[in-house]
Amino acid sequence: MPSQPPHTAEPTAQSVLAPLRHRAFRALAAGRAISLIGNGVAPMALAFAVLDLTHSVGDLGLVVGSRSLFNVAFLLFGGVLADRLPRHLVLVGSGLLSAATQAAVAGLVLTHSATVPVLMLLSAANGLFSALAMPASSALVPQTIPIALRQSANALNRMAANSAQILGSSLGGILVAVAGPGWGLAVDASSFALSVLCFLRVRIPADGSAGEPVKQGGVFAQLRDGWTEFVSRTWVWVIVVAFGFINAALAGTIQILGPSMAVHSFGSSGWGFVLASQTAGMVAGGVLALRLRIQRLLLVGVACVGTEALLPLGLAFRAPMYALAVVGFLCGLCVEQFGVAWETSLQQEIPADKLARVYSYDMVGSFVAIPLAQVATGPLAQALGVRASLFGTAGVVAVGTVAMLAVREVRGLRVRRAGALAGSVEPVAVASPV
Repeated sequence: MPSQPPHTAEPTAQSVLAPLRHRAFRALAAGRAISLIGNGVAPMALAFAVLDLTHSVGDLGLVVGSRSLFNVAFLLFGGVLADRLPRHLVLVGSGLLSAATQAAVAGLVLTHSATVPVLMLLSAANGLFSALAMPASSALVPQTIPIALRQSANALNRMAANSAQILGSSLGGILVAVAGPGWGLAVDASSFALSVLCFLRVRIPADGSAGEPVKQGGVFAQLRDGWTEFVSRTWVWVIVVAFGFINAALAGTIQILGPSMAVHSFGSSGWGFVLASQTAGMVAGGVLALRLRIQRLLLVGVACVGTEALLPLGLAFRAPMYALAVVGFLCGLCVEQFGVAWETSLQQEIPADKLARVYSYDMVGSFVAIPLAQVATGPLAQALGVRASLFGTAGVVAVGTVAMLAVREVRGLRVRRAGALAGSVEPVAVASPV
């Protein structure tokens, strides 16, 4: 077996952009980015639509919560579907249904016919359709590029997604202010329709390199098969469990404690700048991930997760806004290294015909505790104090990072770059924890 040094020569611009030479990857990345631009617009547009309708934060919580509930509830079914059917067709179907539901919401808002129960129903449907697409979207990436380009493809894909989120959020604010929330929702519906045109252009080689879709057994049997694959690798389930706690703790800090502290200090615009800096850091992290060529990619990625403790610590010590923005940028840059490492490792180690189901268990485990944390953060902060709660969040991140690093496979898993010269797609095949 030929030896390979841990660090290869610095990649050229041509090599880091090599995934874009593959038509299927270009179409997939473009479709995901376009739909994410719309998804960046949608939350702000929907929030102002509900508030204009009832002026009730509680009603807004019901509408948003119904989407989150159905999204988490149907993720596992989405994983089974993506392993049974051609994944690009799953994305096409999900995109068409999502476009229809968002167009219906936009029409109701624009004609002043919306009611909270109807918006809850349509939001639940949209969450369900999104759940069908998420595992398929992540599991399809390694089918569109050669094995040697996985890391670059994942980095480019995540860079496009983060940039689309920034653009979508900015566009959402402008549309709501200038044209109203109904037109913002119409843009979201249009983005899903445009993404379908991209997904229709994804063509997977018919030589068996993509892996055969699962055709035997019922849904529950396939879920058990996916669960067996998920728990058979200690490093996989340990990371997912750790991120279940980390995501829940950070959700309470970022979405509840951070804004409440900002109101009494540097204001909501300052907090928005901190969050924008964090997203910009993720884009910069994608650029860095394109340049890195290290064998123990997962070890480096997991170690970078520990930087997530810096933002709650900065809030606890009442750091000024500019310092928090710098910390946010650093956190975004570092956590993106984990995201790319996680997706690359899963795609390398999990068989292609089970990858979507493993992704679905990953997403459920990573996200399931977030709604509970959002509800519990307020009472906990009142009982323990805001500063103690922020220290608690930092402690959860630190303990979770140490627990992941304690797993031998996390420290020892190496990236296999065989086939770089041949450039052929490997016969077997990432929300990754966020």
